[in-house]
Amino acid sequence: MAADTGTATEAEAGPRLGGLMQLGLLAGPLLSMIDSSIVNVATPDIARELHAGLPVTQWVVSGYLLALAAGLTTTSYLARRFGTMRVYGAALAAFVLASALCSAAPGIGVLIGARALQGFTGAPLVPLAMSVLLGRGGAARKIPLTAGLLFFLAPAIGPSFGGLLIAAGGWRWIFLVNLPIGALALLGVRRLPAGVAPRADGHARPDPFGLVLLGAGLVAVLYGASRATVDGWTRPVALVALIGGGALLTAYTFWALHCSTPAVDLTLLQHRRSALALLLSVASSVVAFAAVFLLPVFTQSVQHHTAFATGLALLPQGLITGVGAAAGQRLAERYGVRYLVFAGFVLLAAAGAGLLLITVGTPLWVTAAILSGRAAAIGFGLTPLLSVMLAPLTDAQLADGNTLFSIAQRLGGSIGVGVLGSLLAARAAVVGPITGFHEIGLILSSLAVAAALLSLLLPSRVSQATT
Repeated sequence: MAADTGTATEAEAGPRLGGLMQLGLLAGPLLSMIDSSIVNVATPDIARELHAGLPVTQWVVSGYLLALAAGLTTTSYLARRFGTMRVYGAALAAFVLASALCSAAPGIGVLIGARALQGFTGAPLVPLAMSVLLGRGGAARKIPLTAGLLFFLAPAIGPSFGGLLIAAGGWRWIFLVNLPIGALALLGVRRLPAGVAPRADGHARPDPFGLVLLGAGLVAVLYGASRATVDGWTRPVALVALIGGGALLTAYTFWALHCSTPAVDLTLLQHRRSALALLLSVASSVVAFAAVFLLPVFTQSVQHHTAFATGLALLPQGLITGVGAAAGQRLAERYGVRYLVFAGFVLLAAAGAGLLLITVGTPLWVTAAILSGRAAAIGFGLTPLLSVMLAPLTDAQLADGNTLFSIAQRLGGSIGVGVLGSLLAARAAVVGPITGFHEIGLILSSLAVAAALLSLLLPSRVSQATT
């Protein structure tokens, strides 16, 4: 009986993947996430070499993020219609090609266009890779240790890695490095077995109206949030984009609930525990993104550390978040989801209160230690929350679930960072940058406490989320 059980478990888990095949699934998400932040440190060099102003050069960053949001809206339908692995492979190849175009761009216009192409083609890589890695596990779906480490380390290493590449060979190297890694990943994708992901459904119908509503709404809200962060929340451009985008997303919600084949299926949120897990993961991402965005500004503008030194201080939190994400799954099996997530948010609140200790003279290693405590708390909670959200879904619904997870995190993170960044700027002008930063720390702690109380409504075990 034991042997039969083991065989059944292996069959449910799917075929084992070799090193090159795992690289094929991991490199795409890694490159797309690194490229969302790696260019931030290169904008002055790009502006100088291509003879462009910084406001125009900022579209090299913004264009990527907005195109990525638009690309996310097409991911679920393309995966259903053409097959998960076929779309993943095509997106990875196009991403590598776009990276080559970025590295060879003769002017700022070409670079902005190539970055938009890079963002659009990179959008499917994370949700589709996660769909394959989490598939065939039912309620016991787990993120592999290597995937957890890489996915959560990627955003943190982007600025540091970019600084090293720029120092070694110039800004074009931040795009050239994608070519050999992407080529190896494509070889790995070609070796993946046919049954590793859901096949194409030739009868899948598109949802053009829903795609327009969702894509335009996402782009408008993210653009509005980015403008509000820079210009303030009362400026007409930011307000029009945010209100218009919010109206479009509301319209999409009504449309999707009454459409037989929506662009991204929202009916999975009819599972109360899935909806709660998604809400808590968004709260976690707001706290995470806010600190990652605001702390570098504080350490460089107030403490006068270099961008490279700040990047090094951010590195440990990425590694610890990855380790925490992998450990969170195992701890959830032993102690249960509810109390692990609760403990994670309590620890997150305590670490947020630790931001009150940071002053002008605080050493970077102390800041890194506080960030590491936050990172462990986020890691412990994030993977159990993702497991609870995806537990009721079939393998065919995973692309929708992971796409919705990515969309919610991007919206929550962008809007949260925009609100808190604007609030910090406003309060710093009144009470000073240090007091203003401490007030943001109190807000983050309060958000974590509220999330901790909500987490008590989670199931005690992931398997119970399917009921």
